[in-house]
Amino acid sequence: MRWSRLLLATLRDDPQEAEIVSHKLMVRAGLIRKLSGGLYTFMPLGLRALHKVSNIVREEMDRAGAQEILMPALQPAELWERSGRLATMGPGMFRLKDRAERLMTLGPTHEEVVTDLLAGEVSSYRQLPCTVYQIQTKFRDEIRPRFGLMRAKEFIMKDAYSFDTSLEAADASYQAMFDAYVRIFQRCGLDARPVEADTGDIGGKWSHEFMVLADSGEDGIIDCPACGYAANQERAEHADTPANDPECPSPLAVDTPDARTIDDLTALFGCPADRFIKTLIYLADGKPVAALVPGDRDLNENKFKRLLNAKQLVMADDTTIEKVTGAPTGFSGPVGLTIPIYADRTLHGATDRTTGANKADTHLTHVSLERDASVTAFEDLVIVGSGDACPRCGKPMQIKRGIEVGHVFKLGTKYTESFDATYLNDKGQSELMVMGCYGIGVTRTLQAVVEQSHDADGIIWPISVAPYAVSLLLLDPKDPAVCAVVDDLEQTLAARGLDVLVDDREERPGVKFKDADLIGSPIRVVVGAKGLAKGGVEIKLRTSKEVTLVPVEQAADAIAAQATALTEALCP
Repeated sequence: MRWSRLLLATLRDDPQEAEIVSHKLMVRAGLIRKLSGGLYTFMPLGLRALHKVSNIVREEMDRAGAQEILMPALQPAELWERSGRLATMGPGMFRLKDRAERLMTLGPTHEEVVTDLLAGEVSSYRQLPCTVYQIQTKFRDEIRPRFGLMRAKEFIMKDAYSFDTSLEAADASYQAMFDAYVRIFQRCGLDARPVEADTGDIGGKWSHEFMVLADSGEDGIIDCPACGYAANQERAEHADTPANDPECPSPLAVDTPDARTIDDLTALFGCPADRFIKTLIYLADGKPVAALVPGDRDLNENKFKRLLNAKQLVMADDTTIEKVTGAPTGFSGPVGLTIPIYADRTLHGATDRTTGANKADTHLTHVSLERDASVTAFEDLVIVGSGDACPRCGKPMQIKRGIEVGHVFKLGTKYTESFDATYLNDKGQSELMVMGCYGIGVTRTLQAVVEQSHDADGIIWPISVAPYAVSLLLLDPKDPAVCAVVDDLEQTLAARGLDVLVDDREERPGVKFKDADLIGSPIRVVVGAKGLAKGGVEIKLRTSKEVTLVPVEQAADAIAAQATALTEALCP
């Protein structure tokens, strides 16, 4: 391809709306253009890279035994009503009505559609296991689209779904997809780490996220350097470290006018935040329940919701709090509460703590939870932070930031039960199929490559997903001898299967060098009259400052050898 014929305009300045480096570089390098918030057009250069990511995903899915299908993006809302997710997905789902006033959705995911499909296609255990996948556009009405392709309203995802006869068989399908994901991200040149994760709106009992470590990542990752335990902060656990405090006097009511927050209380009492207990009132599927956490910690709502097995968990409003506790918001406490009370397990054995007194402008000191309150259970409820003890080895953990590029779930029978997706076993008995689901954000993966692989001059593409493997810079477009060498190199490299972008513009060499670094082709080849006079063409890797002068007749072999070495480095 010749640059002069390519729809490609690079930018020198960062776009104003871009917040992270990958977004800035993808716009500056002419890969994408913004239509409106969360909506982007892929330009020719960006689409080539996107297709290469998609092809890697497709090859590894096929290798793992999955079969490709394509399901509609437009879905009848009745399917989502059957699973119960029409309500729980909330405003993040695009909804519309057809001309017959039937409610439809633009699919954010396809568990309902695929389960309904397989329920009609599979009847016997002989047809299982079966894994299907698609690479398709998804829609989510993000409240705040940001970071370019990272959080967009329309994006491309690979979603796969496995159907098995048993939990044991489903584990094998899960592992096959897990291993395929490891290969996919390795081939894309990404350092992606699998971490334990919360299942969220998808459901199921177990999942792993594949996270690309990056300072700009929206997700917190809890990591144990000692033993390798890693989990998304929504899922992460910590070691059981009960308080085991000494005995204390009976609770004492203290006037605390207008002291509603932990900061207010620490200032008033002159003691650290961990000597207080937060009492948080929630509604779990409409029923009030209390969560207790140390004053210096925050409740992990995902853990609490999972513990209660609740479909919906929301913070109680002021009216409900006063009805349940007898006091306005800010003065709730566990002593005397008659609703279920769950405490973080670090409060097991906690004594001489200060809590709300369930009375306006009043707190209780000298509270011993197990003596003075009716705690239903002590569980892991807090958001894990840096320095917390690892649940596996007990050593201190640390927080890192990551970009989620893939997610694998063990769903069990959550959806097959809703859609009566059954099969006949070898005894002729009807059983529910066991499911797993597996997603990769294809567009997000593409941007994650840029986020993880760049320098001050631009993108550094892995050769596997680079729009063009070789940037061939024609420095003297009016010199017939130079043009002849470029033409011959372009044709020879193309015949060897290498993508070549020839910069044939009538621009200064400095402009061409800057653009070559910005768009980030793995191999840069420079052909000019001065170089030919010295005896050859210049070859340089994007990852190196070293420039090698190679005789013209050896150039194609040298470039092809470099490309082979770069490819093998991704897939040893």
